[in-house]
Amino acid sequence: MKGVVLAGGLGTRLRPLTSVTNKHLLPVYDQPMIYYPIQTLVNAGIRDIMVVTGGNSAGDFLRLLGNGKAFGLKHLNYTYQEGEGGIAEALSLVEHFAADGPVCVVLGDNIIEGNISAAVAEYRAQGSGAKIMLKKVPDPQRFGVPKLDGNRVLCIEEKPAKPQSDYAVIGVYMYDEQVYDIIRSLKPSGRGELEITDVNNAYITRNEMTWEELEGWWTDAGTFESLLRASNLVAETGANKMYFEREEVVANAPRL
Repeated sequence: MKGVVLAGGLGTRLRPLTSVTNKHLLPVYDQPMIYYPIQTLVNAGIRDIMVVTGGNSAGDFLRLLGNGKAFGLKHLNYTYQEGEGGIAEALSLVEHFAADGPVCVVLGDNIIEGNISAAVAEYRAQGSGAKIMLKKVPDPQRFGVPKLDGNRVLCIEEKPAKPQSDYAVIGVYMYDEQVYDIIRSLKPSGRGELEITDVNNAYITRNEMTWEELEGWWTDAGTFESLLRASNLVAETGANKMYFEREEVVANAPRL
């Protein structure tokens, strides 16, 4: 399985901070934001990783991350997204890198306390289709919200006024190689983007979607409030130690 970190976009909700740098290069407690999703993949045993960057600061990712040595990697791949075409459009840019098998996608502003290795292993055993990660939140109307029937996902609604569950679809997705054909079939949404919710609903329509609830806390870091919350959670729980004691993590992680 290959890993993808989506770290493009313009970060308009974090201006003026993002007037001079990419959102994903901002600090979350004592580490750059981009470190967390990369380490999430590494902790799950995924070693072949591509970072999708964007904006005027794309070169800074290379200066910061290099070949991924700090994460125990031998190589780190990069590609560039122009503008803000949406999460699905950004994912389409990695087809040349990951079209020969399954891919685990993590949004670059997602910070988690736990580990996704069990979910990754279950998805590999699943063999095809897609898997999403869910988390109960107090304000699901801010996110993509699944309608559930036991273990089945019936549909996902984007930012619904009346959520049909208290779960949010967090920014961790697993797809088979059919995802690129699905993206090619999409039409832009009202905001002119290719939406990842439409990708997920396509898999649901095919009855090829499973889900897993994330253990531990989760937050994005795309607003001033959530960026502060992410920093406080990392500082208070010592999650940065879990993430960045790399030699032990890399040595003990399974290789997928």
